[in-house]
Amino acid sequence: MGFFDSFSTDIGIDLGTCNTLIYVKDKGIVIDEPSVIAVERGTKKIVAVGAEAKRMLDRTPGSIIAIRPLADGVIADIDSTEKMIKYFIQKIIPRHQLFKSIRMKIGIPSVVTDVERRALIEAALKAGAKEVEVIAESLAAAIGAKIPIYEPAGHMICDIGGGTTEVSVISLGGMVVTHSIRIGGDKFDEAIVKHVRNIHNLIIGQPAAERLKIQIGNAAPEKTIEKMELKGTDAITGLPRRIEIDSVEVREALKEPVNKIVEEIKAVLSETPPELASDIIERGIVMTGGGSMLKELPRLISKETTVPVILVEKPLECVAMGAGEAFGLFKNMSSERSIYDSLNE
Repeated sequence: MGFFDSFSTDIGIDLGTCNTLIYVKDKGIVIDEPSVIAVERGTKKIVAVGAEAKRMLDRTPGSIIAIRPLADGVIADIDSTEKMIKYFIQKIIPRHQLFKSIRMKIGIPSVVTDVERRALIEAALKAGAKEVEVIAESLAAAIGAKIPIYEPAGHMICDIGGGTTEVSVISLGGMVVTHSIRIGGDKFDEAIVKHVRNIHNLIIGQPAAERLKIQIGNAAPEKTIEKMELKGTDAITGLPRRIEIDSVEVREALKEPVNKIVEEIKAVLSETPPELASDIIERGIVMTGGGSMLKELPRLISKETTVPVILVEKPLECVAMGAGEAFGLFKNMSSERSIYDSLNE
C-alpha cells in the first residue's frame, strides 16, 4: 500500500530553486530532494532526478546534462520542471491510482509575473495534477510555522529560500505589506564563488561554495573562528590548488546579499501600520526557509531591527507544510466569512 488510499489527494509543494518538498496531510514531508534533473543531450531522456542528479552537477560527460530547472524561485526550463514534478509524484503515488485524483497547492514568491505563474501551473497540470492552485510563499510559510494568521493581529515572517527572500506582515489571513527580492541561498553561494576568485585567484563550483557556507558561513561574529580547506582550480595556471579559508572571510564574502535582506526587512517594518508594528515588537519576526539557517543571521537581524527574531524548528519544511494545510484552513475561513456576510445582510 502506498501513501494514498483514496482517489482524492491534496498535496502541498514547495517547488524551490534548490530543493523540492512535498507534504501530504497526516503523512508529513514525503519528498525532500534537490531540484535537479539530469537528461541525455539531444533525446532529453531522464537519467537521474533529485539527489542522484545533484551529484552529477558539473561532473557529467558531454552526452549528459545536469540542470536546475528553476532559477530565482521561478521556472527556467518548463519541460524539465514538468518531468521533475512527475518523477517525484510517481515516487509517492501507487501506480494503480489515477493522476486526475491529485490536487496541488504550490507556494510561489509574490515577485513572480503572470507569465511565470501560468508556466508553473501548466507544468504541474502536465505532470498529472487534476487541479493546481498557487499560494503566496509568505502565507504558506506562516501556516507551516503554526502562526495563527487569521487573528486580528500583526505577524511578520521572513522566508529566505534558494532563489528569493519574501518578507511579509500578515493579519486576518492576508498580507498587509509584502516585499519579495530575488536574493536567497543561491546568491550566498555566488558571493562566495566570486570572493574566492577575486581574492585568491581560485575557481570553485557552486557545490563547494554551498559546503563552505553551511560548515563555516556566518552573518555576524562568533566566539570562535572556524577554518576549512577549499579545493579548486588556479585561475592563472589552470592547475588544481587548495587553500585554507576562515569564517571571518566567509562572513565578509556574504556581507552584500545579507545586508540586502536586512534592508528589505527594515523597509517592510517602515511600511507597517503602527498597531501591527506594536504586535510585531511583542511577537517578533519569524524566520523560515533554508537561507535563514545561516549561522548568526537571526541575531544580526534582531540587532539591526531591535525586534526579537525567532527561527522556526524546521525552517526548510514550512512552505510545503503550509501549502498542504492551506486546503482545509482557507475553506474554514471562507465558511466563517460567509456566516458574517449573512448576518450583515
